[in-house]
Amino acid sequence: MSERLSSMASEILALKHQFVVAAVFSIVANLLMLAPTVYMLQVYDRVLISRSELTLVFISVITVYLFGISALAEWLRSRLLIRMGVRFDRSVSPQVFEASYRKHLNPHETNPSGAFSDLTELRQFLTGQGLFAFFDMPWVFVYITVLFFLHPFLGVSALVFCALLGITVAISQRYTHEPHERLNQAYKDSSQFLEQKLRNVEVVEAMGMFAGLQQRWRVRHAVSMAIYTKTQRTQHVLTAWTKFLRYTMQSLSLGAGALLVIQGELSAGAMIASNVLMSKALAPIDALTGTWKGMVSATAAFWRLDELLTQVRQEPTHHNRPDVRAVLRVKNLVATTPERSKPILNGLSFEAWPGSLTVVLGHSGSGKSTLARVLLGIWPDYTGQVMWGSEAMANFDRMAIGERVGYLPQDVELFDGTVSQNIARMQEVDAQKVIAAAMSADLHQMILRLPQGYDTPLGEGGMALSGGQRQRIGLARAIYGEPDLVVLDEPNANLDDVGQAALAKVLDELKRKGCIALLITHRPDVLDMSDQVLVMAEGRLQYSGSPQEMKKRA
Repeated sequence: MSERLSSMASEILALKHQFVVAAVFSIVANLLMLAPTVYMLQVYDRVLISRSELTLVFISVITVYLFGISALAEWLRSRLLIRMGVRFDRSVSPQVFEASYRKHLNPHETNPSGAFSDLTELRQFLTGQGLFAFFDMPWVFVYITVLFFLHPFLGVSALVFCALLGITVAISQRYTHEPHERLNQAYKDSSQFLEQKLRNVEVVEAMGMFAGLQQRWRVRHAVSMAIYTKTQRTQHVLTAWTKFLRYTMQSLSLGAGALLVIQGELSAGAMIASNVLMSKALAPIDALTGTWKGMVSATAAFWRLDELLTQVRQEPTHHNRPDVRAVLRVKNLVATTPERSKPILNGLSFEAWPGSLTVVLGHSGSGKSTLARVLLGIWPDYTGQVMWGSEAMANFDRMAIGERVGYLPQDVELFDGTVSQNIARMQEVDAQKVIAAAMSADLHQMILRLPQGYDTPLGEGGMALSGGQRQRIGLARAIYGEPDLVVLDEPNANLDDVGQAALAKVLDELKRKGCIALLITHRPDVLDMSDQVLVMAEGRLQYSGSPQEMKKRA
């Protein structure tokens, strides 16, 4: 437990002084909430009997003054909690961002971006009305103690009423927590299904797939609505019972006070005051009923965030950098995934040296893209060795070697920014390096024809560009800053003849500058430029050697 508390709990404990101050403000506010009770006692038992207007004015002024202090304490408490929320978010959100980013690197991870929803839920609970209920809970016993002083029977009645309301809270939690969890999961599944399909809305529209997808969505949505109906029925029954119990208790407490007045054991003022005290004693428990669901959700969010941050902090931190002009060595590489029992890559061994071009050929599903990810250190599940120089690729700090590596994936993703920012990898733009990369990719003239040239905003994903344009900007990004290792995964998939010529030019320049270049492709027309050819089939190397020897065998 102590290890887990080292993550999120340490962040919350850092706010302990603010929590203490907020608790002090709560004490002041709740203590002054006794003022109406005392005021009623004085009005009924002193003012009405003495008929003294001066006494009425005097206690009224004092009561209003106390109300003002109580309101000030409430305001200061709320302001303090808002500041706590901002401080908590500033401290934790960068860690959550990094942890979510690293989780996204795992292809098996589902919805790591949900951590921000967890952070929002936890922050709102810690700085919202839900926390006030816990600050006010100790005052239940204070109000009950005052009722005991007024009359023991009133105190016992308050204890019984609080116990019944507490049992109701426990029953509500037992019968609604699990259904709410299932409902949230059903909503999430339905929305994720819809979101995934809307990403391919053009394909859906073009081929008339809407009706089929809508039917599948309806099935998922019907499941969530069935759970919603059952959950709401239970919730409404418990809510009705809680209201019945609360109103009954308030009325019976007034009736109990009236009985004591009839028997001469209580004054009329004390009867009214006891009814107010009874309502105040029940109010925190009633508030807890309303915030219990939020507390359970916030607790679950806390542990999910704690686990996420703990996992990231436990990952080793490396600051090694590869040797200059180092050789890339792969030995007995086996890559796996939980979704399949058969390895994706099985027993691969080869070397790639500076100033060389290695072409990887193979049919779809042969493991070429997985090999690219493993070589770059972004595939989590593998055994064997991937050495760049004297160090394993997985041991390098990505921020330290990022400028030494270039990568063009099959699906080129551009970011919300300008052309120059995308080529510069969203870092500070070095105009000379950006233009050099664009010219190497034979992209300079095309960029100049854009509305604002290099400052043209692309929007999320670069949807305003053609597939070939996006791929060539991705190629320029991969070679930005003259990296020492470049992996290109199907870079010629969307290129026309001009783009093919630009790619050939890039490959030639990479070799001349001493870069290790790996080109993954289906098309063998680049073999003449290659120094080494790897032919893959079902995760294994069918051939490893020079292109000339390969042609002889063919």
